[in-house]
Amino acid sequence: MALAASLFLRQNQSLVMTPQLMQSIQLLQMTHVELNQFIEQEVERNPLLEVVSGDEGARDPERAAEDYSTPSEDRAHAETAGGDEGFQPDLYDSASAGSVSETLDGGLDNMFPDDAGPRAADAPELADQWKSMPGGGGDGEGYDLDDFVASRKTLRDVLHEQIPFLLSDPIDRLIAQHLVDQLDEAGYLQGSTTETAVRLGKPLAEVDRVLYRLQELDPPGVFARSLSECLAIQLRARDRYDPAMAALIDNLELLARRDFATLKKLCGVNEEDLLDMLAEIRKLDPKPGTRYETSASEAVVPDILVRAAPDGTWHIELNVDTLPRVLVNRDYYASVSSRTRRDSEDQSFLNECLQTANWLTRSLDQRARTIMKVAAEIVRQQDAFLMHGVDHLRPLNLKTVAEAIKMHESTVSRVTSNKFMLTPRGLFELKYFFTVSISSAEGGDSHSAESVRHRIRTMIAQEQPEAVLSDDDIVDILRKGGVDLARRTVAKYREAMNIPSSVQRRREKRALAKAAAS
Repeated sequence: MALAASLFLRQNQSLVMTPQLMQSIQLLQMTHVELNQFIEQEVERNPLLEVVSGDEGARDPERAAEDYSTPSEDRAHAETAGGDEGFQPDLYDSASAGSVSETLDGGLDNMFPDDAGPRAADAPELADQWKSMPGGGGDGEGYDLDDFVASRKTLRDVLHEQIPFLLSDPIDRLIAQHLVDQLDEAGYLQGSTTETAVRLGKPLAEVDRVLYRLQELDPPGVFARSLSECLAIQLRARDRYDPAMAALIDNLELLARRDFATLKKLCGVNEEDLLDMLAEIRKLDPKPGTRYETSASEAVVPDILVRAAPDGTWHIELNVDTLPRVLVNRDYYASVSSRTRRDSEDQSFLNECLQTANWLTRSLDQRARTIMKVAAEIVRQQDAFLMHGVDHLRPLNLKTVAEAIKMHESTVSRVTSNKFMLTPRGLFELKYFFTVSISSAEGGDSHSAESVRHRIRTMIAQEQPEAVLSDDDIVDILRKGGVDLARRTVAKYREAMNIPSSVQRRREKRALAKAAAS
């Protein structure tokens, strides 16, 4: 067989992951905080980009931000299934869309009462409600965040106010200052007194003496080095730290296992005294420092707002406070372009900036519309949950939503990552609405894993001391309710919710009932 060289022509098509397409995908899964940081960086690099504030956008209708909102047609079918039907054309600023370049390289466990759900007449305007909340957006007529933060005292502030009254010696105050700086948010001492003594050049006994004095400060329990020491400090402040209580504190692992028989022997008390001791411990605070502000806490800001409309539908809108308003300054481009026509290098840079700016504005618009489509479909699928509570949460997966809105599953997955929805039922991450399907015992509609966990939690919370439910009992009750679930699955759900076994619950409930009767 002879070997020969020859030429072949072959035509094929393939997808190429361009840098712009990769950036668009990253924008889709960014949180609003990450998105704002990214835009700030782009504005610094690109002279044609500008971020318009809400007030400025409201004054200039041509620069007003798009209103990404949609009312649901009815609770049986949402307008957003596929395409752009779910978005009202007049809500989108077409002038802004027309200015966009067409050179884009590629396309883009809680408990809830089972009440009757929100009534349309009583449903609050969630956007206004959010703006009036501390840390929310708005025009500032609600709480002033700066005043709010300034008015909150930290744990260190409270301790520094007390130290001058407790310690008069300047050296002791210096040691105290170093120990205060080693506290964590719960009020526990994280550093070593030995290291502190070496750092300050003081004897260890002197540092320990100051530490024991600091343990007298409020809130009781601060400057402890372990949970047992924290509880012991609080019990001493209550004058309840006797030998029996000390033995109990030294054996907290037995208390965690609910081994009351061994505890009675170690403490040398009877069952009634042990129950009194346990009741005393329940009154203590294992994290005394958390009652104060120890660091700036980051509030969860909803990306989507859902409220009941007067006509019985759901109104869905994006939270405008999380939407960056980015515009391309074409006046500046025209002015600079007229002066750089003879300089090819400057003109090339300016054209590149224009293309990048056009791409960014279009990508942001596409991101907002994609989030709206996914959110609207989730609301359509989980209408019963919004109306009646977690017992009516339907099983849902990414594929179902993706097929309904004609998008890829990976796109839906990116949209639901770290995005939050504020509903009349509360604030939820979009991932919360996607739960595993559990088959029905009678061949009917399947059940959501989250709703089944809620049933198990409710049953155990309502059980009586003389009728504690075993895992097999729970399986039988669920099967009568139409849920086909194995005993090992019930045990797995129960353990995931940190609920003890029936033996432990029975022992504890009987002990508590006996204590209450006495």
